[in-house]
Amino acid sequence: MKRPPKPPEPRSSFRERMLRLLAWYQGAQRDLPWRHTRDPYAILVAEVMLQQTQVSRVVPRYDQFLACFPTWHALADAPVADVIRAWEPLGYNRRAVRLHRLAQAAVHRWDGDLPHEPELLRCLEGIGPYTAAAVACFAFGAPVPVLDTNARRVLLRLFLGPAKAQERELRALAQEAVAALPEGQAPAWNQALMDLGATVCTSRKPLCPRCPLRADCRSALWMQRANERVAEARGPYRALRLKPFRGSSRYYRGRIVHQLRLLPPGESVALEELGTRVKTTFAVTELPWLYRLVATLEREGLARVEAASGLTLNSELGHVRVRLP
Repeated sequence: MKRPPKPPEPRSSFRERMLRLLAWYQGAQRDLPWRHTRDPYAILVAEVMLQQTQVSRVVPRYDQFLACFPTWHALADAPVADVIRAWEPLGYNRRAVRLHRLAQAAVHRWDGDLPHEPELLRCLEGIGPYTAAAVACFAFGAPVPVLDTNARRVLLRLFLGPAKAQERELRALAQEAVAALPEGQAPAWNQALMDLGATVCTSRKPLCPRCPLRADCRSALWMQRANERVAEARGPYRALRLKPFRGSSRYYRGRIVHQLRLLPPGESVALEELGTRVKTTFAVTELPWLYRLVATLEREGLARVEAASGLTLNSELGHVRVRLP
């Protein structure tokens, strides 16, 4: 994308804009349960749940999950089938298996007493740069940027304008902002960016008149100069065209795991019967397709396939049974 003309300089300094956003956050912050704790375990559970899932879906499940598995040790010692059941209806069920394995690694490596540094947190399989930064900041107060989708959007629009920025440019800006904060304000700053992006500076149809930083936002100033309406000036923030979900492999994988959750503990279901439960138009000719799905779920730790050794897609599939691991 060709970089648009440079917008006029904001009237307020970098630090003044930061302090104004923090002041806005004090009165507008979302009341989310994981913000009432500094327990790294509870915060990590929230971060894993929030991956690719809306906050409104996570809130009612978060407290219930922690009630079932209140500590690292409780989660690590639990059967993975129980963890998968407790994860419903969040979807992306591999996250439940990954969280279970992560708990076992945390207990084995540090006895559940996690280090404070993002670099050490990333030693745990399943913790990437974002999750490590979120735990370090929100649990231990580390002065590090936490860049989720909403925070990225706000930083880009506020400080860099409508042109698409390089990743290194965005990260340098985020680090500069954190370094300029008053001591101890990194958690509030990162959460303020997230909340502004989630409620005001949204991806589509941002509510610019409600933004506390509108007068100093480079994107807003550029759009004003170009005399374009905010709703028409999406620029690099154009939403991705998503593939239909219903009827996709991910859709049926979720339905399979849901049906396996409904089975009594330790019981299994015949592959053909499972097919009729997940798809109303299921036909016997679709057994190979269904077997491929459950085989993938088994590789990911979400299912257990009970079949004769040496079974292939060309073998008789009528005797295959499936259950939770």
